Amino acid sequence: MVGGDLELAEARAGSARLSQLSAPGSDALPADAFLSVPQVFLLLLQLLVTSGTLGYSLDNPLTYVRKDFVTGKPVTCDACQPGYYLRAHCTATQKSQCAPCPAGSFTAIWNYIDKCLRCGLCGLNEVVKKPCTASNDSQCACKDGYFFHPRYNMCTRHSECPSGQGVLTEGTAEKNTVCHSCPDGTFSNSSSARQNCTQHRSCSDVGLKTVLRGSSWHDSVCGSCDENIDGVEYLKEIIPGIFVHHKMSIKRMRRLVHKLLSEKGEKHSGTSQMSSSQLQAKVEEWVLSSTSSQVHKLIEILREVGAVHNAEKLSSKLSRIDAFMTDCRAKTEGGEVMYTDIEGVV
Repeated sequence: MVGGDLELAEARAGSARLSQLSAPGSDALPADAFLSVPQVFLLLLQLLVTSGTLGYSLDNPLTYVRKDFVTGKPVTCDACQPGYYLRAHCTATQKSQCAPCPAGSFTAIWNYIDKCLRCGLCGLNEVVKKPCTASNDSQCACKDGYFFHPRYNMCTRHSECPSGQGVLTEGTAEKNTVCHSCPDGTFSNSSSARQNCTQHRSCSDVGLKTVLRGSSWHDSVCGSCDENIDGVEYLKEIIPGIFVHHKMSIKRMRRLVHKLLSEKGEKHSGTSQMSSSQLQAKVEEWVLSSTSSQVHKLIEILREVGAVHNAEKLSSKLSRIDAFMTDCRAKTEGGEVMYTDIEGVV
């Protein structure tokens, strides 16, 4: 063999062994058209150490030096520009032959490798930020609602701020959500990666009185002594929120919903398979149509299923509502209501 063909054959043989590690290419992209990234580094290492005859020129990094086996003398060959790969080495009488990278492959630097690199594929929860070109690999970014977590080396969903907390800073493709506790006078009654705390409504601004002061997880409950309603109707405003803020295990929640539907004589099959969101929706539906006696029964059922903390919270809220209703009936000689809300933020 002449003109460095023996050396080139040896390099190609090494490349062929390495290419067995890669998946075969499609009809539009021959399997021998490019190497994977790990393969090319192995091939370059092989080329650089082969008898000391191949390597970049120290004087010009856009060229490399190899031995011409016809003359036995070193020759300086031109490397291939980004977007191309080396089809044939130069000789003493012929320049390097470069060819453009096929679709689906690239070279990002001046090179003398005989196969282009495969374009990278975006991973789980990633989208293409910039598509692969002949001279640049694909660039990926986390899709909306996700950020790159360095500990897991992958895109992870933004954290949601729980009930009682709001979003201080929304998450980006690089950073997670930053939450903060709702300050006095504000609340959040849902888990969200976008929603900040909301200001408590002012009952006096709309000509009403405060039945329950707002807390970090529910809004103020307003009412009027002129309203002839059961105090339970005020409690119903905050019942769904208590199950969001004071979470129960899904097993306990399923037992609760099963009992609530049974008490109302409604169909309750399938509750054992319901998710947390489905169970929460069932509670909200139940609240809308429940009677005063059924709401009082709810407190008993919560104790029965072991959710004593939630039962005590609702009982405490109901006691404060009853105090408001009692004071509404106990008017002074001047007709003014003497009720004072002393509830703390809980």
